[in-house]
Amino acid sequence: QVQLVESGGGLVQAGGSLRLSCAASGRTFSSYRMGWLRQAPGKEREFVAAITWSLGITVYADSVKGRFTISRDNGKNTVYLQMNSLIPEDTAVYYCAAHASGSYYDLSSYSCWGQGTQVTVSS
Repeated sequence: QVQLVESGGGLVQAGGSLRLSCAASGRTFSSYRMGWLRQAPGKEREFVAAITWSLGITVYADSVKGRFTISRDNGKNTVYLQMNSLIPEDTAVYYCAAHASGSYYDLSSYSCWGQGTQVTVSS
């Protein structure tokens, strides 16, 4: 049984920081990339960042570049999303997901999803 469990969400003021964690269990993810995506109220789910398990190569959406950092701990099978300089527009449910192939922006390219964690940024 594959499981992805996110944690670390919460309420923060604009300009603040949060670190999200995604613990993976149940299978070996070394051949996958891991992504963070988010869904704001009334909006479609969108790509935020991704990382390869093996080499740690990262990709970011333009909207978070320079503010968010994705990283992973292979020994703990955990992926992190460090979010700095948060703005109200970052308010969303954040999901981690295992990316199999194709574009990071294509939601159908993700094979496994976590349950999501809420991030709320107040102005």
